[in-house]
This record gives sequence, structure tokens and C-alpha cells, in this order.
Amino acid sequence: MRLDLWTSAFCASCGAARRVAADAAALVPGLTVTERDVAAHPDDVEHLGIRSTPTIIVRRDDGAEVFRSPGVPTRDQLLVAVAKAL
Repeated sequence: MRLDLWTSAFCASCGAARRVAADAAALVPGLTVTERDVAAHPDDVEHLGIRSTPTIIVRRDDGAEVFRSPGVPTRDQLLVAVAKAL
């Protein structure tokens, strides 16, 4: 399963999102976290419909999206989403 964290250089909440994502990765073996800057990937941002940072997207191994959070989810919300991806 995969967690994509979309951030920007001027995002005040992105640090909190990084911490929540890191907590989830520490607790869930096999969870891959990839951080991407929206400015570096504008075509992907448009294709995915990302409108704000941070945005967290959790995907199953087959790439299907199971959770999206514009903003910072709680650790528990993110862990429930990761469980859906199993």
C-alpha cells in the first residue's frame, strides 16, 4: 500500500501532515510514504484534482485510491484508511 503526501514550500500545515504520515509508516509494516511537491508535478496535481496542501492519498497495491484527506488527518483517521488499503 502507498501513501502519497502532496505538499508545497509555503504550506503551514505540511509539517503536521509529515509527522502523521511518519507515525503511520512507523506503525504499519509495508506502508510506503512518498512526498511530492505540487510545484514540481503540476500535471499530476491537475490530473488528481489536488486543490490544497497538504493532501494525503492512500492507495492499495493495485493503485486504487481508498482515502483522500485535504488537510491534516489525525493519526487514527489515517490508520483506519491504511487498514482499508490492506
